[in-house]
Amino acid sequence: MQTLSAKDAKYGFGRLIDLARAEPIAVSKHGRPVVVVMAIEEYDRLKGIELGHLDGDPGTDGMAE
Repeated sequence: MQTLSAKDAKYGFGRLIDLARAEPIAVSKHGRPVVVVMAIEEYDRLKGIELGHLDGDPGTDGMAE
């Protein structure tokens, strides 16, 4: 996972968005990672897994029909 400093994330917010669309990006403050920025599709997929949708699609229950 790539890491950006909070300063670089702040002053290069457009770049942060572009990078996060490809893979999650850690943002560090004082040398320690504090947050992760990710594409909404990846967030939705992880949320689906958390809710028990094995394929990550919130519209299904992960079972074949």
